[in-house]
Amino acid sequence: MDNTNAQKRAAELKKNISDYLAVKDSIPTGFNRWKKIQENQIRIRELLGATENEWRDWRWQIRNRVCKGEILDRILELKPGELEEIELTGSKFRWGAVPYYLSLIDPADKNDPVRLQSVPMVQEYHDCGGEMDPMDEENTSPAAAVTRRYPDRLIINVTNQCASYCRHCQRRRNIGEVDHQTSRENLEAALEYVKANEEIRDVLLTGGDALMLSDETLDWILTELDNISHVEIKRLGTRAPVTLPYRVTDELCSMLSRHLPLYVNTHFNHPLEITPDAQAACFALARCGINLGNQAVLLKGINNDPLVMRKLSQELLKIMVRPYYIFHAKNVQGTTHFRTRVEEGIEIMEKLRGNTSGLAIPTYIVNAPHGYGKTPMLAEYLVSLGKDKLIIRTWENRVMEYDNSVEE
Repeated sequence: MDNTNAQKRAAELKKNISDYLAVKDSIPTGFNRWKKIQENQIRIRELLGATENEWRDWRWQIRNRVCKGEILDRILELKPGELEEIELTGSKFRWGAVPYYLSLIDPADKNDPVRLQSVPMVQEYHDCGGEMDPMDEENTSPAAAVTRRYPDRLIINVTNQCASYCRHCQRRRNIGEVDHQTSRENLEAALEYVKANEEIRDVLLTGGDALMLSDETLDWILTELDNISHVEIKRLGTRAPVTLPYRVTDELCSMLSRHLPLYVNTHFNHPLEITPDAQAACFALARCGINLGNQAVLLKGINNDPLVMRKLSQELLKIMVRPYYIFHAKNVQGTTHFRTRVEEGIEIMEKLRGNTSGLAIPTYIVNAPHGYGKTPMLAEYLVSLGKDKLIIRTWENRVMEYDNSVEE
């Protein structure tokens, strides 16, 4: 059999990804940088006087969250003037990161993607643009701790606490200076609202980070939701698999497995965050029946590169996490230096489509102003639509006619 055409087509397809093949092994991941990360961890443990067992204890990590410039200076060897800029920015916006997440940073690289997400920059302090509440959550809260923007689902904000405070955080107005979980009274009011509105079938627990609650509190909330007949699924919003994978303990997994169907939305933004420890946390959640999805944010200087985003999506699938959304960065005060143009996101989506598995392709989302919800930003593949035929554009930019006729 003559397979000349098949060989020609295979060569074309390989050429399509030659740019990615040339760079994919040079994009830093938590796996290919793991030896250096482990060296960082030993150095930070010695600095903080911690044993290896303490290091892997998520409560120790929270107690030792780094939020003072002089400690960060000893970890990252800050350049002259950086400490003063961090302290200036910290006077306006809270910051803090657990030692594990800081161990991912290359101290010699000022543009390290984890550093940019966790260490305050003076641009935050001087940013006079943006809004504190661009999604108008204050005016889409019909009950205590509830945010509702859709007909059949809602959010319950259960805490303001995170393991690490992202510099691009959309809810930095809620962070304050002290960790606190939502009061029992307000949680009960939120649950009563869910009970009273039978159209609510999907409840997302977030904050802050839902996994910063104790196992006992989280178990209580999930049990209450399980007992509401019209609630079909529950979701947890958490960055713990990224910033504090040790939070995913055997005890937590055992408890969560009693509350299926349960989904976890996490927040990896760069392949460097995908480490063996993050993999272990995600595998543990998957083994107890939880479906994991990732909600990345498009961030200038961190992941606004089609090849980095392709690597991120493929690395996520390897740890059982389905790329779910790429969010266009919201216009939050103090974060506008991270914002890109929407065209960059659309270009990323076009370079994912066809060049990687469909499972690795998230939906690119712009949040409509004033709390009007997620709006997909889509590349246009339908060129024209006639009665009996379409003109389509393929992922390779081939314009083709497609038969759309049916028998009457």
